[in-house]
Amino acid sequence: MKRISIGSWAYSIGPYTDNPVPWDEVVRKLAELKFDGVELGGFGVHPNPDNLPTKEDRARVKQQLADAGLAFSGLAANLWGEKLINTDDNSHYLAEFKKNVDFCVDMGIPGIRVDCVQPPTVFDEVDEDTARARVVKTWKVCARDAAAKGVYVTWEFEPGFAFNKPSDILRIVDEVGDDNFGVQFDTCHAHMCAAVGARQPGKKETLPGGALELAQKLRGKINHLHLIDSDGTLHGDETSTHAPFGQGVLNFGELLPELNRAGVPHNWWTIDLCFWPDAWAVTADCKKAIDELNKKYGA
Repeated sequence: MKRISIGSWAYSIGPYTDNPVPWDEVVRKLAELKFDGVELGGFGVHPNPDNLPTKEDRARVKQQLADAGLAFSGLAANLWGEKLINTDDNSHYLAEFKKNVDFCVDMGIPGIRVDCVQPPTVFDEVDEDTARARVVKTWKVCARDAAAKGVYVTWEFEPGFAFNKPSDILRIVDEVGDDNFGVQFDTCHAHMCAAVGARQPGKKETLPGGALELAQKLRGKINHLHLIDSDGTLHGDETSTHAPFGQGVLNFGELLPELNRAGVPHNWWTIDLCFWPDAWAVTADCKKAIDELNKKYGA
């Protein structure tokens, strides 16, 4: 059976920006719902490198989670204030990345998420070859630095960021070419990128088999999973709508057996309710839904 976690960012950004769910309440409720862990959005009021500056601060929160019977499944690092594609100087990005890797080590977090930071419109100012070279060069360093600390790096592709075509995703993970670097396969982003072609610059590129075909092409390159439904729309014309299970079109009976063959080096399934308007209220229903999927496909 898989271990089930959920991303804490669903309760701290978007509809919750002005009234985030306190961290202690998140921990308490997830324990009550019998989650196995939480995926940490390391920004805002939730634990992060800046509001837990000392090892003692971090040890306290790590122990709090353990006392609740939970574990961290990963970190969504706050790298959105950085420049990745639209600069040839990656030193500040790398410094912020290393700070977050050290935070992972102190907190016992096994993996760190990255993305392309800039939206697809960045190609209006930077040509794609230059942009790709900058991303690959930077992530090669990230993969090596994180490996030295025992933390893996996972790239979440999505419509809201550059390089959101299936061929882009395959090419970049191959060009980084590091065993400590892989793709974070979010099922709703995979549908929007591979089946819908949302926010793709230039000629649209989709796959006949949609998200399932993309998962097949990425077999052996996926090192982290986010599971949630997709209704085929964008949230705010920017990123994929993270629809609760049963409110979308995804066929998890097809997707999950393939994702079991993907070679993911751990057994976490992470629910992602990013930007869902009443994420706190639907968390229990999502946990019930993923528990049923776990019974069918989690072995």
